[in-house]
Amino acid sequence: MSLAPIILFVYNRPCHTCQVVEALQKNILAKESKLIIYSDGFKSDKDKKEVESVRKYIRTISGFVDVEIIEKTKNFGLAKSIIEGVTEVINRYGKVIVLEDDLVVSPFFLDYMNSALQIYESEDKVASIHGYIFPVKHQLPETFFLRGADCWGWGTWKRAWNFFEKDSNKLLKEIKKRKLTSQFDFGGGYPFLQMLKMQTRGLVDSWAIQWYASTFLKEMLTLYPGRSLVKNIGIDGSGRHGGVVNIFFTELSSMPIKVNRIEIKESHESLLIIKSFYKSLKVKNILILIRIKNFLKILYKQLGF
Repeated sequence: MSLAPIILFVYNRPCHTCQVVEALQKNILAKESKLIIYSDGFKSDKDKKEVESVRKYIRTISGFVDVEIIEKTKNFGLAKSIIEGVTEVINRYGKVIVLEDDLVVSPFFLDYMNSALQIYESEDKVASIHGYIFPVKHQLPETFFLRGADCWGWGTWKRAWNFFEKDSNKLLKEIKKRKLTSQFDFGGGYPFLQMLKMQTRGLVDSWAIQWYASTFLKEMLTLYPGRSLVKNIGIDGSGRHGGVVNIFFTELSSMPIKVNRIEIKESHESLLIIKSFYKSLKVKNILILIRIKNFLKILYKQLGF
């Protein structure tokens, strides 16, 4: 099996980064995998010390067949870093596994990702493989498909990434034109369209909503595990795009996910379970807080703070 290179995007959280790497190293396939680390440049002197601390740590990393480090001299921001980093690596290798510095993985993560990437590599309808699944109340199938794409521990191929569309206005217009608003929002369970609107207005900077919208409009699917192989440890308030949000916290699966080829169609049963989870979140208040936070950021910048 040809293993996909792993991209890890890091910034200014040395403790989180260390936990992510140590979890990766516990995967059997780690020693056979190439790890490529993108370290973003510091945005201000306030972040400089932590960025340098992260860079000091990543230079000591071992346990992989090769570790390549790209240190940016300027601050790209998360969205630009991921879009450009994934594009660079996927053009070199044809496929990739993507992690951020707050995503701790199960010891079974790499086996699941690489197996699924191999099985569905030539299936044009499949956009990506995802390692995280929500802490839902009902049992899900071992693996299943949902329309679109996701962002917490994922992998894809060049053929799918080629459909990534950076023009949020174009994506928004197409969703409205085709009257897909409700479907895009999981039946009104989560305001993804509102996030896309905020993206067009510069109130959020999210590559993930563009990735989801791009694949959703192409009617492509993402494979999910029935039990989570990824845990986000960054929703503790420490991240630039974070905040204390326990609703997405999940325990890592204590067992591997069996990856067998399944029918390539959206799982209606799983979709209903995810819709129910989304509706239970009542996330409108979270979006309001995000809008206020970003409005204040813009205002402070205009006032010279």
